[in-house]
Amino acid sequence: MTIFGTGRNGVRERGLKIFVDVLAEFAARVRVSGVTAVEERLRAPLAVAVRGRCGVGRGAVASALAGSGVTVTTDATDADVQVLVIAEALKPEDRAAAADPGPTLVVLNKADLGGAGGPLDSAERRAAEVAATVGLAVVPMIAHLAAVEFDDEQVAALRVLVANPADMTSTDAFVRSEHVLPAEVRGSLLTRLDRFGLAHAVLAVADGASTATLTQRLRVLSQVDRVLAHLDGVAAPVRYRRVCAAVQELRLLAARSGDHRLEEFLASDDVVIAVMAAAVEVVEASGTTVDRGHHADAHLRRARHWRHYGQGPVGVLHRRCAADITRGSLRLLGQQR
Repeated sequence: MTIFGTGRNGVRERGLKIFVDVLAEFAARVRVSGVTAVEERLRAPLAVAVRGRCGVGRGAVASALAGSGVTVTTDATDADVQVLVIAEALKPEDRAAAADPGPTLVVLNKADLGGAGGPLDSAERRAAEVAATVGLAVVPMIAHLAAVEFDDEQVAALRVLVANPADMTSTDAFVRSEHVLPAEVRGSLLTRLDRFGLAHAVLAVADGASTATLTQRLRVLSQVDRVLAHLDGVAAPVRYRRVCAAVQELRLLAARSGDHRLEEFLASDDVVIAVMAAAVEVVEASGTTVDRGHHADAHLRRARHWRHYGQGPVGVLHRRCAADITRGSLRLLGQQR
């Protein structure tokens, strides 16, 4: 089990996944009625609702997330997490949506639309201002660049622009000025990329980028992976609550069935440590550092720290996480003695 090390591809495994894997192994080994149903519910992907006013690029953000493996739903009432898309000014309806009590990530889309000091720096400043206003994480994004693919003709057109620079001082100048590349081809590129994306695509081709590399560079520019990372953090409490709810459901099942095997499973190191992993994600997502040392001293130090933390002025969620981190740390300590 990977908790403070790394899993496949060097990535830490999520607490929810660890718990599901442990539960699946138990269910396959010991046939207990009802356990498989709990496992199947846990495996259901988290649903993300993408909300926002008309004109902010809500559809582009939803497509970018869906293309990255996120389960996007149009029904906000059925969602586990919401992504609120805004652009430029924060409107009253944006503030109202941001006040939703559920887990919310704000995406400041159209981060390429200018501003003093360059569009990206301007978008970062604006995101910080909005975050201070609404009290939520805000991430700039250029959603339409997240999954752009090019055919050979489009790459050839970009090479023409490298060899014959066009007037890109405005959209009209780019399309209407005299140029060896037909106006309709320039217009098509502009529609797909806008000026900012087009300029970076031309620079990438000038640097010798392949078609695949060009697509990847624009994806990086879109900041979709940064949005995904923040979304993962926002969803951490949802995953943790799923694990806790499953543990409670299994406890009730054990009490009703009188099956000691289920009781022993719930008291096992694997379950306690899996719950701890989910709790660690919650506190880390809030900006709190968790000691990830592997040795006995680190486990003891962590247990003491989080027991003290849980006794302090913290909310119910973090108090529960602190208890689970303390319990898991003591189990890890016990394994080394």
